[in-house]
Order: sequence, then structure tokens, then C-alpha cells
Amino acid sequence: MAKRIPNVRFSFAAVLASLCIALAACEKPAVEVKLITPLQELDKVIAEQITTLVDEDSGVEVTLIPPPEGGVSILDALRSGYGDIAFATNNKRYREGITTIIPLYPSILHIASRAPQMPDTMHDLLDGSTVYAGPPGSIPRLLGEDFATDLNLEDKVVFADTLDPALVDVIMVYAPIDRGRVMSDTSLSGFTMVSLGHPDDIGKGSPVDSAVLLNPRLRPFIVPVDTYGDLTPEPIVTLAVDNLIVSREDLEDTVAYDLFAEIQRLRSSLFSERPELFQPLDESMSGSNWAFSIHPGAIDFLQRNEPTFIERYSGVAEVLVTLLVAAISGGIAVVRIYHIRRKNRIDRFYVDVIEVRDSVGPDASRDERNAAVEKIRELQNHGFELLVDEKLSADESFRIFIELSNDSIEEIQQTLR
Repeated sequence: MAKRIPNVRFSFAAVLASLCIALAACEKPAVEVKLITPLQELDKVIAEQITTLVDEDSGVEVTLIPPPEGGVSILDALRSGYGDIAFATNNKRYREGITTIIPLYPSILHIASRAPQMPDTMHDLLDGSTVYAGPPGSIPRLLGEDFATDLNLEDKVVFADTLDPALVDVIMVYAPIDRGRVMSDTSLSGFTMVSLGHPDDIGKGSPVDSAVLLNPRLRPFIVPVDTYGDLTPEPIVTLAVDNLIVSREDLEDTVAYDLFAEIQRLRSSLFSERPELFQPLDESMSGSNWAFSIHPGAIDFLQRNEPTFIERYSGVAEVLVTLLVAAISGGIAVVRIYHIRRKNRIDRFYVDVIEVRDSVGPDASRDERNAAVEKIRELQNHGFELLVDEKLSADESFRIFIELSNDSIEEIQQTLR
């Protein structure tokens, strides 16, 4: 007897079970996140560390890509789809389509004066001075020009476009705390850092409070005494601006969540060689004044809204659902083919019975009629064998075959009586 065909319903159940197990057990592959290589040397070092230190099980894989060519700014390139994340300072003009992921470290406003006696006011500091405050359009240059305007000193302050410590009286630059580099720079000999007030005056209407009020993206910062040796004989009150990792707005929420979590984990490692750059991350950062709105995925991390299983593995689930639909569709097609094959078999029986019946003419002999009846009975027996082997279905088509064959036998036998 021929081998029986496996039960189709059982096969579907096995396919569904296998796909469900695969969905539950699958691991989402790490998503490649392209980081545009920063222009600043310190940022380059941090970016390279990030690509090396990000854990392979974090859900993200950070790779560096070259900065854009043709004079295109990094943020404009990021917004246009060149790369996924980039470094930016929190003083940039708002750009739609750019979001904040996480702050990294602050840049500090350093104001140094070579005056033999520390001026009491900003007016005394700038009056008649040659000031280097970075290139035109930079934050310290704009801030210095605002100071000069507010103090009616526009005609009494000369802003130099290049830094030559021997030719300038005042230096104003935004830079990270770099104790070793500043203290080893002999050209700064004779300079002293200028404080914008006393630490106790912060929050009480001091000049720093005024600067923060006019530019909320700045924040007060205190450089402790002796941080730069002779340059800081006293605590220095100044301003800070945060350096950020920003992303395209359409970066997936789960990717932004994983990226925030991983950078947060790496912060101490990233700044192990420069511990002065490490600043505790304020848990209320979602309420801070950022140049770019915070990415929803970063907010989810801050609020501990971990992505659900479906959200995190939606991409994998989509693939599995597609496979499931394909498997079901394929299964339905197989069943249809199976039924068509069964139907074709029973149709063959119809044809054979009719051929045998029609082969018996009015003048057929008894032996010819008996042979025809025997042949039809053989067809019936063969049909029942196929039915037992599940190669034919016990349906209306098979019932018609039996009736047709029985009627044909009766018709042939009537002439024998």
C-alpha cells in the first residue's frame, strides 16, 4: 500500500509554532549608526573612543564617516540625511529636523587679562583693550561685542582676528577645561583669569545671571581655585555651553534610547584621560534649554520608558510576520494543489467508467459485457484503495463516482437477463 500523505493541519501547526518560537528567541541585530567625524581635535578623540567602546550587545554599532565636503556644515549635512548623529554645541541656530540625544561635556568661557591689577568691572577690563575673542561670528566674539555695546565701548575696543598673546590685552575663548595644556603654555605668562562675579552672587542678579537670562543656553560655571595654577588664584565665575550629540529627527526611538543608554554608560570611560571634562548628567535635562528639541527616544530613557518587546523588535517581527503570511499562503496553495490533484484523479475515474460503459454496444457478447463489468469493479476497488491512502477525498465527487460506476454496471447487466 502506498505511503500516506502527512496531515496538512499538523504541518500548519508545526509551521506556526516554529515561527512563534523564532520570534520569541530572536535577537535583533545591532543597528549601524553613522557618526559624522567632528572637526575639533578633542571631539575626534571622543568620537573614536565611542566607536571602540560601544558594547556589541547594546543594540547599536557606531561607525565614523568623513565630514561633508564642499563647505557644507555638519548640521546641514546631518539634516539632509548624511549620517545619523553628529557633535554640536548648544549655541547653534535651531534647525528643524535635528534633535538632541545627550550632552557630553561643557566648553567654558575663559577670560584672561594681562593687566597688572585685576579690573573691578567688565568696563574697566575692556576699555581701551585689544581683545582676542575668536573669529568673527563665534560665541565669545559675539559675547565680547555684546559687552562692548552694552558698555558703550564700541569705539574703544579693538577685536583681533588672530591670537597673539604678545599683542592682545584680553583673551576670551570658549574651550573645555584643559589644565595641562593651559599651564604648559608659556605665552600665557603674566595673564590672570577674570571672574564675572563671586560664587555667592550666582542667582542673586549678578552679571552671570544677566548673561544667562539673555541667553538661556548658557549656564553659570565655577572654575575652582588653582585649576590653572597662577592663572586662577581665586575661584572664577564664568559661563559654560554644552557640547552635544545630536541626531536626525527620524532616527528610530529605540535606537536613540539605546544610544543614550550606551553613551551614559561610557561617560566615565570617555573622559578617563580628561576627568575634568566629566560632568554629572542632570536627570532634569529634559527640561533644559537646548538648541534642538530632545529626541523622544532620549526622553524615554530619562523617564525610564523602556521600549516594549514589540517596539524594540518590530523590524524582526515584520520579517517574521511576512514569513508567516508567506508560509500560510504557500500552505493554502499546497492544499489547493493537493485538492486539485485529488479532483484530477477522480475525474480520471469518471472518464474510465464512461469509456468502459460506452465500449459495450447493443451487439456485444455476454463475455464482453462480463469483462466490462469486471473492469468497472476493478476501478471501484482501486478508488477505495486510494481513498484509504488519502489520495482521494470521501466527498461528493467520490459519491458521484460510485453512483456512476454502479449505474453503469446495472445498465450493462440488464442486457444479460
